[in-house]
Amino acid sequence: MVKAGILKQIKNQIMIRDVLKGKLKKALKEAGYKKIEPEVLPTADPKFGDYYSNIALKLAKLGTKQSISKVAKSLQAKLPKSEGVFTSEIAPNGFINFKFSNQFLQSQVQKIIEAGSDFGCVETGKGKKVQVEFISANPTGPLTLGNGRGGFTGDALANCLEKAGYQVEREYYINDTGNQIKILGLSILDVLGVKAEKREDLYKGEYIVEISKKIEKKIDVESYKNEPSEIGEIAAEIALEEYIKPALKKMNIAFDKFVSEKSLHERGEIKAALNELEKKGLTIEKEGAIWFTPKKGSSASVQETDRVLVRSEKAGGKAPTYFLADIAYHINKFNRGFDNVIDIWGADHAGYVPRMQLVAVELGSGEKLEIIIIQLVRLIEEGREVRMSKRTGTFITLEELVAETGLDVARFFFISRSPNTHLDFDLKLAKEVSNKNPVYYVQYAHARCNSLLKKAQKEGFSLVNLSKVGVSLLNKPEELVLIRHLIKLPQLVEDIADNHAVHLLTTYTIQLADKFHRFYERVRVISEDKQLSAARLSLILATKITLHNSLGLMGISAPKYMEKVGKEDEPKTS
Repeated sequence: MVKAGILKQIKNQIMIRDVLKGKLKKALKEAGYKKIEPEVLPTADPKFGDYYSNIALKLAKLGTKQSISKVAKSLQAKLPKSEGVFTSEIAPNGFINFKFSNQFLQSQVQKIIEAGSDFGCVETGKGKKVQVEFISANPTGPLTLGNGRGGFTGDALANCLEKAGYQVEREYYINDTGNQIKILGLSILDVLGVKAEKREDLYKGEYIVEISKKIEKKIDVESYKNEPSEIGEIAAEIALEEYIKPALKKMNIAFDKFVSEKSLHERGEIKAALNELEKKGLTIEKEGAIWFTPKKGSSASVQETDRVLVRSEKAGGKAPTYFLADIAYHINKFNRGFDNVIDIWGADHAGYVPRMQLVAVELGSGEKLEIIIIQLVRLIEEGREVRMSKRTGTFITLEELVAETGLDVARFFFISRSPNTHLDFDLKLAKEVSNKNPVYYVQYAHARCNSLLKKAQKEGFSLVNLSKVGVSLLNKPEELVLIRHLIKLPQLVEDIADNHAVHLLTTYTIQLADKFHRFYERVRVISEDKQLSAARLSLILATKITLHNSLGLMGISAPKYMEKVGKEDEPKTS
């Protein structure tokens, strides 16, 4: 539980973008612009300061008779001059550039130490409930690489949402009915020598043989030869309990809830969903089937044709489609009182996004639903792609990959790219235990921080009151650059809670490690100057806290010591 005082402190002292926006809004109001929302963005080049606003250009476009430069200068004149947080200047293009004062930066070191494990917490989601549904792989076999990417992305996103103050529920949806379950049953029957019917798309692999042996001990398979779906349901339960859930445990992913598609049928929620659609005039009967059809003129921005909800007698014996089951599941979600519902789906479901979003809009919950598509993963080994297929049995399980590379490496690599881009997982780089591997590069930074602090203790420095030491001596460029990056974490958490771009965490931590290593190489931390040493040790502690917290958001460990750290990594002391 985050302490209210710490949250207030972080919000007021470190959420600098909000502070700058607030000052600009006040200046705009004083200048007579009451309904203009200023935008404050980080600069691409530190020589232009830390943040900038193009508000003067926006005002010029609204028809003001003053030049952009004059508008910018008039706003700058109304900004505070004596608070010691930032300075501002007008760029030739009319942008207002903001630069943190050294005094402000130095003070944030103490704030980070005081916040400790709560550093990075924000109040964006205070009082709001959000559900994140991810992985949700069909229970037809072990989890694969694609499931890993969605799994680690979903888990990291849930962590960030919690850090942003949301009440988060993690959920796994089990597709345990339908055609893929029937095919699974046929695959089991095929292995056991019961040729119910000829099929070319059966599941194969050693795990099918293992499940078949377990089923053979439980039931008289011969009596089920004409009931492949029932055999498939038994096999799916075994796959879930003996392959998927143990893999999730090894991935360190814990779900709050597992929801079975079969249970939706058993509780009558599929039929209830169809009734609700019919009452809202969103269905039509044609060609012997029942179709979903949006109301005329509604949701014009979504281009979707009618979709089958219940198959015709000829096509499937009046059976409900996956689409209707998905609608029922989302109605179930919406009825549970979540403010936001986030689905993380594989690339093979990309085509379903527009129709599900359209259904949500028609049901009055369009603003609640967000769907993130996870693009494909290619496993690259020695420059060549390793082909994978669950159906043919030629695939690498997620457990095997984690065992090969380690959990921390797997998590970092899978999270490292935006979900909407394809990912090449470089197995050789993932297995390399050196600074070339970005995970170890970041973890080395944390281990170095810990090593320096331990060394300081041995030399008589107390670490208890580092938040109280004077930090005004932290004036070197490397120190100020490092602090500037440290204080970005709360803003990053707020951004990820909004845009769900968890891959920005890997970028942030690599850049943080880079700035810390540069500081470490150029600045002597422990010296004969006790006051300066104490100030630099406080910066080391603030860096350690920030690395620990940001790695934790990704579910990655922050080791205190790493065996591979050699002599060149020993702390500089004299």
